Amino acid sequence: MRILIVDDNPTNVIIIREILKKENYRNFITAASAKEMLKLLGIGSGNEENRSRQSDIDLILLDMMMPEMDGIEACRVVQQHEHLRDIPIIMVTAVGDSKKLAEALDAGAVDYVTKPINKVELMARIRLALRLKREKDWHVERDQRIQDELKLAALVQNAVLSLPLKDEAFEVHAIYQPSFELAGDLYAWYPLGEGRYAVILLDMMGHGISSSLFCMFLASVLKDTVTTYVQPEKVIQELNRRFNQLYIEKQLVQYYFTAIYLVIDTRLKRIDYVNAGHPPGLFFEGGAIKPVLLESNCHPVGLFDSIEIQPQTLTFEDEGHLVLYTDGLLEMAEGGQEEQLEFMTSHLDGGHEWQEEPMRAAFFNEVPNQERDDDKCLVWISLKKGTDPE
Repeated sequence: MRILIVDDNPTNVIIIREILKKENYRNFITAASAKEMLKLLGIGSGNEENRSRQSDIDLILLDMMMPEMDGIEACRVVQQHEHLRDIPIIMVTAVGDSKKLAEALDAGAVDYVTKPINKVELMARIRLALRLKREKDWHVERDQRIQDELKLAALVQNAVLSLPLKDEAFEVHAIYQPSFELAGDLYAWYPLGEGRYAVILLDMMGHGISSSLFCMFLASVLKDTVTTYVQPEKVIQELNRRFNQLYIEKQLVQYYFTAIYLVIDTRLKRIDYVNAGHPPGLFFEGGAIKPVLLESNCHPVGLFDSIEIQPQTLTFEDEGHLVLYTDGLLEMAEGGQEEQLEFMTSHLDGGHEWQEEPMRAAFFNEVPNQERDDDKCLVWISLKKGTDPE
């Protein structure tokens, strides 16, 4: 533990230094003024490049009354630098004015001792401040480890998302922007052979670690479920069954997810789908300005033990594109669902080819210093001229 003693009176410095020595605190340095202290902390003149570097000072004993810059002003300067705010500052003062002492505490000091210095009182306050500093440092280190692990988990979560797919008659892309490092949206697609493709987009209730863990579970069973059951109603029913098999003791919150799952047959030019409480998919065919809505036809997945589903079917003749999205995009527009869908449609009806930059500009550009309230995900499916069935 390293202590910095700041006092313009050499006698006071000697007294404090000797008290510390007798108590076996020998790792300390001294400064004769507030400006010298700031320089030692890396924020004085000529040390600008060190402003973000972590200080090795664990405690500051700071005289309140000094020329040029007093202790209260120096304390305020230290508090302006995030990497120094956790250093406890104990004011050493001969002033008995309660308003001055209150001002010092408001400026960022954690405690004070009065002159003439009482050895027992000084050491008790130093031990308390250092103990609190150790506890705070432990929490900072733990939080940093957690953040590092969350970043790693986010990389793992991102790795399970499907990559863009380009075939002769079918193309699919996605943009995903989580509100936190870990989020609750998941998308995937699988070629099923003979010009058929399965596409799913789901949105888990909530954000953060719990939602992302549920998503990772679904990702682990998704491919096997899709390739085994294929048909939209059977896939959603199986996901509902698997999700409800998760037993969480004393679960206070009912977790569930919305999903839209499609099987697209580019040869028969047919789309079979189930929308389980998800925002409606948008299907633009040919030169149509208004999309066909793939609206919800059953409740979200995971709410009940069983789920009754009536799958829906669309057919198409011309080229087109499908857009699936989560409600984070809808919430960018004010008003009800009709106004929100108009907002979406106005940015999505410009052509069937995927154009990433316009999509990012319309939906994913971040406003500086504004937190994202919800995950944002957009999946774009281009349906091109395919091979006619034999």
